Amino acid sequence: MFSNEKNFSDWHLGGFGNAPAYLFKSLESTHSLMKARAAAGEIIPGALIVADTQTAGRGRHERTWDSPAGLNLYFNILIPLDGIPLASAPQITQVAALTFAEVFKNLQDESNAKGFGNQSIGKVSVKWPNDILCGKSKFCGILAELVYAKKVDPDSAQYSTAAKNAPAISMGVGINVNSSPSDYAHLGRSVTTLKDICGQSINREKLLQMLVANLERAVGQFRAFGIRPWVTAWKRMDQFIGARGTIVVNNHCTDQNRDSGEGAIKKTGSILDMRDDGSLLFKCDDGSIETVYSADLEI
Repeated sequence: MFSNEKNFSDWHLGGFGNAPAYLFKSLESTHSLMKARAAAGEIIPGALIVADTQTAGRGRHERTWDSPAGLNLYFNILIPLDGIPLASAPQITQVAALTFAEVFKNLQDESNAKGFGNQSIGKVSVKWPNDILCGKSKFCGILAELVYAKKVDPDSAQYSTAAKNAPAISMGVGINVNSSPSDYAHLGRSVTTLKDICGQSINREKLLQMLVANLERAVGQFRAFGIRPWVTAWKRMDQFIGARGTIVVNNHCTDQNRDSGEGAIKKTGSILDMRDDGSLLFKCDDGSIETVYSADLEI
């Protein structure tokens, strides 16, 4: 994983179930392209889109995701929802976050064991619902949306004009791999990178191959067992239960209006637990206890 990597154009990648991977030296956004191609019926469920750089990378609520070239991973995978109830589809982002975090944690442990790792930075964990942090510094973000894509004949890999559109998750992922924390100072947020965590550069191609393979297995397990096994894994990894935090409910919050965005609702309190359905149990400072299904958590 710490070997020298090939040129980006020579990477060997695939999506779920041998679906194709599409590599682009530069895109506005892998997530935007996947959504457009899925809506137009131009891409097979399971397909992977990867960019070496993005000119308009975005996270949740249209927040900027800086995407320098040749350093990090920016990709999107179209996850089919066959056998998964639509009501459970949002939980796939939590499954992905915990699956990826386990890979990153193993890299951190391996680097620390060899004396390369940054011992002062803290541990890799998942901040509810799906941000991956080391200590309190973010280095991986996941953005997922429900889309509808045409089913294909797996033997011909061709779209049927008569086929009904099937639901799928368009999952965009940004990972700060070989960049430096100083590259993100202008964002005004605590940000780190895998290179800073591990103390050495990482082969992005090998990392992405592992992430896609592990995620495909995890989605299969989720299909069979639901979210509960990942809730158990999250509790083993968690460093936030019992900590103070702020729940932010506002779909209009961006980098520019984080505190004053239209309809902003903030509630401070403490994190009690993560429930078996993946929701957060939060005790507000006024004494009320809320079950939170969708919001941002600031710590």
